[in-house]
Amino acid sequence: MADNIRFTLNDGPVELSGVSPMTTLLDWLREQRGLRGTKEGCAEGDCGACTVVLERANGRREAINSCIALLGQIDGQAVRTVEGLSGPDGSPHAVQVAMAEADATQCGFCTPGFVMSAYAFAAGAEKADLETIHDALAGNLCRCTGYRPIVEAMTRVAGLSIEPAPVPPQRTGSAAFGGSFSAPRTLEELLKLRAAHPEALLLAGATDLGLLASRSRKPPASVIHVAHVRELTAIAEDKEQITIGAAATYAAAMPILIANYPALRTYLARLGSRQIRSLGTIGGNIGTASPIGDMPPVLLALEASLKLVSVRGARDLPLEEFFLGYRKTALAPDEVIQSISMPKLWPGEVFFCDKVSKRRDQDISTVAAGYRLRIKNGKVEDVRIGFGGMAATPKRARHVEAALMKEGFAAAVAAVPKDFQPIDDWRGSAAYRLTVAANLLRRLELRIAEPGRAVEVEAL
Repeated sequence: MADNIRFTLNDGPVELSGVSPMTTLLDWLREQRGLRGTKEGCAEGDCGACTVVLERANGRREAINSCIALLGQIDGQAVRTVEGLSGPDGSPHAVQVAMAEADATQCGFCTPGFVMSAYAFAAGAEKADLETIHDALAGNLCRCTGYRPIVEAMTRVAGLSIEPAPVPPQRTGSAAFGGSFSAPRTLEELLKLRAAHPEALLLAGATDLGLLASRSRKPPASVIHVAHVRELTAIAEDKEQITIGAAATYAAAMPILIANYPALRTYLARLGSRQIRSLGTIGGNIGTASPIGDMPPVLLALEASLKLVSVRGARDLPLEEFFLGYRKTALAPDEVIQSISMPKLWPGEVFFCDKVSKRRDQDISTVAAGYRLRIKNGKVEDVRIGFGGMAATPKRARHVEAALMKEGFAAAVAAVPKDFQPIDDWRGSAAYRLTVAANLLRRLELRIAEPGRAVEVEAL
């Protein structure tokens, strides 16, 4: 018998029976609940008009894109829409007042999304500096191009005191909605489901898979949702390495990643938006095996390894052996990625990363790269370089690495075509990608030669 979907919406309990768990949250809010303040602008998580807020049991509030969030994912969560901000007497919320007083409403279409992003931002008690505000707004597009008053409103609400989030309904056992959407709560249950249904798609954050339901309107027939399995969401570190569960969100993983690899602060801020990072996962970015995924090049440089598990047992696999071809991996039909592990930087090691895209924010990489180097007395003694967007898979630049250690950066630049034969597509021609990769190596040389210019180089 199928379980009902249960969650909290604007402080009230919701229990759904007979509703497909592959329905997008946006569609349900607008068509079934009549909450039309949440808008559809792009149906792919890019514009932010559909932004709502998840209110976590730990008190955190996280903005998400409801256009690619699925009802099955929302089971057990607490959701707030713009209609849920007003007080019992209908009075506007302080965030709404700030938007109105700053004349930040303009045509109004995207305003509810901005309001919800501002609400999540205010609850985080974050600084009111422009960099932080721009990061909080990166997932929202204003069609009137009037960002100045919106930024002013965000400055007013920074650090605003907001009442504690409600505790969402808790589910102790696994759930199977209609037999097509399963949500196991333990690793044992997950592996049994995976063995029994190898054709099912694994769902973590839905930032990619959700497009099938939103933009394409062709939701998959069978889904296993992995985000409730503790072993897949755990984050840990010891003296030598950090380990991140494959279903841990970027938002949850960012503190430990940035603490150990500071160069990731700017890089991760450009990995989608806050809405995307609230649900998206590193494991999902790896599992899709896209040649232009943001994290694989970085993880290749960091010598990451994967823990793959099935009912047959567990195995560790270096990430560089995981990608076999375009969208093809070494993952067996009955396996799932449990976690990703990366060694910490040793004394004398440095790490940098770059992302080049057609648009700075909210865009997929044209070329992405990560570099880990061990330097002694000004000489590169060891190096690992990973590139994305340069081949059918994310790939190590082995000829570049060898040339760099033996002859220096000029030889490394010349060796780029030996490692890569990029494709031509609308994001960039093969010649452009080769030029970008070469120039990124020249930027890396500047970083190493003149460490004091690191901030200037990042701003290029």
